[in-house]
Amino acid sequence: MPGYLRKVWAVYAKDVRAELRTKDIFSAMFVFSLLTTLVFAFALPAKLLDPKEVGGIAPGLLWVAYTFSGVLGLNRSFIVEKDKGSLEGLLLAPADRGAIYLGKMLSNLTFMLLVETLITPIFGVLFNYSTFNVWLIPVVLLGTLGFAEIGTIFAAMAINTRAREVLLPVLFFPIMLPVIIAAANATTAVLANRPFDEVLGQLEFMAVFDVIFLVLPILLFELAVEE
Repeated sequence: MPGYLRKVWAVYAKDVRAELRTKDIFSAMFVFSLLTTLVFAFALPAKLLDPKEVGGIAPGLLWVAYTFSGVLGLNRSFIVEKDKGSLEGLLLAPADRGAIYLGKMLSNLTFMLLVETLITPIFGVLFNYSTFNVWLIPVVLLGTLGFAEIGTIFAAMAINTRAREVLLPVLFFPIMLPVIIAAANATTAVLANRPFDEVLGQLEFMAVFDVIFLVLPILLFELAVEE
């Protein structure tokens, strides 16, 4: 197991170092999520942005911004290596394909969480809506973890197709939609200070989803990357 974890860390550290040099994935995700938030803030009717009304739509819009930027980052996480010809070298490395998947998934998760950490307070300022609540942390973590788990394996599948930018959302959203809905509902309940029982059921659903879709991609990743 320690050797397996070292291989996971090696893939994760490689992606992080590459991103620190280029800023390709993070900058694209952050700018896209910021533009999405600005479009929502200025395109919605003024009556929906009233403090009494905004609580009903803000959490959903926040997860739309998370989702769109996340899909963009997932696409680029494999496209860069594919275009540079380094993906084949990574797959030829003496490492279990499951370890490669975990390393890529963790790097995608890291980039997504970083973007979400930055965009959430900006979203709160633009919508005049408080997004500060400690219970929002597990909601975002569980929702984003499921997003990264499913998105990473589907991004690996789509990378070898001609329409890879289109194929990823088509494959990804039907499976991920229940988690996005659960995360948005939990976010609404948390930020509205509703009883914790309304949040707990959504958290349990996302936790079960995350466990299932952590195990399955590890087992299936080798098939997903076959040309």
